[in-house]
Amino acid sequence: MNCNDWIAGFLASDPPRSKSLVVTIFGDAIVPHGGMVWLGSLIELLAPFGVNDRLLRTSVFRLAQEGWLGAQRDGRRASYAITPDAMARFVHAYRRIYAPPNVHWDGSWTLVLNGDGALNAAERASVRKELLWEGYSVIAPGIMGHPAADGPALDELLKRLGVAGRLFVVQGKSMRQVAARPLSDLVAAGWDVAGVAAGYNRFIAQFEPLLAALRAGAADSAALAPEAAFVVRTLLIHAYRRVQLHDPQLPVELLPTPWPGALAYELARQIYLLVYAAAEQHIDAALHREDAAAPAAEAAFFDRFGGLA
Repeated sequence: MNCNDWIAGFLASDPPRSKSLVVTIFGDAIVPHGGMVWLGSLIELLAPFGVNDRLLRTSVFRLAQEGWLGAQRDGRRASYAITPDAMARFVHAYRRIYAPPNVHWDGSWTLVLNGDGALNAAERASVRKELLWEGYSVIAPGIMGHPAADGPALDELLKRLGVAGRLFVVQGKSMRQVAARPLSDLVAAGWDVAGVAAGYNRFIAQFEPLLAALRAGAADSAALAPEAAFVVRTLLIHAYRRVQLHDPQLPVELLPTPWPGALAYELARQIYLLVYAAAEQHIDAALHREDAAAPAAEAAFFDRFGGLA
């Protein structure tokens, strides 16, 4: 099986939804190039996935309605960019995707408490929804917790929701002097670790044959065409993103051994390293066909997966 066979098989068996695919392409390909794309370029980028003009227009319209994208017109042409409100979420989410798994934990937990009813029902629901998205779990009524919380991300989230300074946020560890249940017992009750592991295992089963095909092609000097490299890179990040963003990013000390997330990350890293450069050729060409001044990928792009150089 070669890479083109793998692409055809993947698209036939697990075709990505167009709206979600647009989000993946914006995060992986458009944001590093300034975050704005003309509709004509976006149509070109989505075409290899079987997304036609009409379906793409519907997808970007819905993303604009939901506040993810903003549209601008220049005569008969339209361009789309991630809105300022959505950009922080994009950056944080994609930072998680390309960052290595947690390798160290000092044993502390972060708890977010709404103990005195400082928030109304709508605010409580918003905070709960966003913290669940960030990997927190409901520890007890009015208390959400995480053993490896990202402090700056939590601060940004509370400010964005307008509740900064109105909740208690504490960090602590188990007291060794007291006979008590270990906090690690909260993991089984609070997170679907088995479901996340199953997702990683499916990802590994899907993409290990692709890595073998890429290596075989490289050994035979069969360079992957830029468009095919872009399709591979996009499908890779799309599939990895679907699993990884459901991963609460718990410390390795609290996870089953062996944990498939580490293998999935290394698999994604190796494939990305093999295809990113050729994929960039296709992205650059598509962007420049509509905008001769489209910027090259920013320096931060090359920090992905621990460094692309």
